[in-house]
Amino acid sequence: MKARGATAAVFLSAFKSLPKKERDIFLTEILKEKDVREDLIDIAIAESRAKDKGRPFREFLREHQA
Repeated sequence: MKARGATAAVFLSAFKSLPKKERDIFLTEILKEKDVREDLIDIAIAESRAKDKGRPFREFLREHQA
């Protein structure tokens, strides 16, 4: 493992070892942080659309003009 990911791996391991109630409390607290919450939403959207077929930007604009 690369050194850059080592701290994250330890943190994730510790999180996974928490009882469910403690994990829920942690997630509730972390989601109160607006910037973290927005980042997680962006990541979830990107993951859910990762296999979507691309399309030209001009086509998108035509569909979304007011």
